[in-house]
Amino acid sequence: MSDLLARRAALLGPNVPTFYDEPVHIVRGEGVWLYGADGRRYLDCYNNVAHVGHCHPRVVEAIARQAGVLNTHTRYLHEGILDYGERLVAKFDHDLRQIIMVCTGSEANDVALRMAQAVTGKTGLIATDNTYHGNTTAVSHLSTRRPPIGGWPAHVCRVPAPDSLAPLGGSLEAQPAEFARNVARAIEELEVSGHGFAGLMLCPIFANEGTPGIARGFLAPTVEVVRKAGGLILCDEVQPGFGRVGSHWWGHDYLGFAPDVVTLGKPMGNGHPVAAVVTRPDVMAAFREAFGYFNTFGGNPVSCAAAMAVLDVIEDEGLVENARDVGGYLLDGLRGLTHPLISDVRGFGLFVGLECALDGQPRPAFCARVVEGMKARGILLGRVGRAQHILKIRPPMPFGRAHADLLIEAMADVLKEVPIDA
Repeated sequence: MSDLLARRAALLGPNVPTFYDEPVHIVRGEGVWLYGADGRRYLDCYNNVAHVGHCHPRVVEAIARQAGVLNTHTRYLHEGILDYGERLVAKFDHDLRQIIMVCTGSEANDVALRMAQAVTGKTGLIATDNTYHGNTTAVSHLSTRRPPIGGWPAHVCRVPAPDSLAPLGGSLEAQPAEFARNVARAIEELEVSGHGFAGLMLCPIFANEGTPGIARGFLAPTVEVVRKAGGLILCDEVQPGFGRVGSHWWGHDYLGFAPDVVTLGKPMGNGHPVAAVVTRPDVMAAFREAFGYFNTFGGNPVSCAAAMAVLDVIEDEGLVENARDVGGYLLDGLRGLTHPLISDVRGFGLFVGLECALDGQPRPAFCARVVEGMKARGILLGRVGRAQHILKIRPPMPFGRAHADLLIEAMADVLKEVPIDA
């Protein structure tokens, strides 16, 4: 382990993150399981990348088969991108029926920002102050993780994110309207500054914000504000999309609003690097007129084969229905746990958060100890939220009730063992 870490540091440089105090050396994956170099098996309760399960044989076979026949870019004609794209957009409403395929969610979100600017002729953008949408220069400016060289750009406004411990407006009931008021104020600032308002980018379940106290209709006041101002709603579905919320294929349908642009990423190819932007024809036309965009690897035949196989597996194995059933079962089980630092357990399908707080104050150190304790029992979790005080449970979609039982049982044990003052 120490030799591996030394090689990483020598080759990759400083500050390259790993999970856990003692990183896990993973050598193989299968379904909802990951296997370490020491032969230990870990239940993966974190990765949405392997959406239909690690190394799903149908996805592996589709990639290998297509790689043995043809892989090129879209300046040559091939049916793969058309067959896949037509099948994908059939999953959308709201006239979202045209597509650009790219390689990563970061690229997809970068394109979405440019679409908003092309449609409106303005440059101002809004996101929450506790979000993440990727690592290109443009989308990294939406994040507050680290300030960019030269300071934050003036054309980006960040509004307070929804919060469960300290809800906007003073209560969960007041939070939707207060979030909308903050967006309205940001729009006014952008207009006064001369940048104007192009679009609002958000994850429909506010995943990186910790899915804080939102439900169907939460964004209705905000949508009204954005529409009145003439801006676009840019919906990042990288985490909730492809059925993870259980009740719907897409998070925006669960919340009940119509985005102008939707971006997709990691789960789309089950780990193969493929992503996409889905939008209306009028938005696409404005973008194509304003930008000469081409992506060498976006929409290549191998990526399309991987993405098509993922759709096949989701449908044939009933994974959306599984997310609804097992997600509800897991949520009920975790809500049955009692502990003074469990302030809330909430979720959407197979995306569940357990918030660690006491008297309204986040307890990130305790949350970190729980994550480490679960890893010691062979169960991999993550953390999320402004203070990193929310356990993030987001397993591959084949996750079953028996897996949920393992998670709940281990969580009960760890909660008993971790000191409250950790």
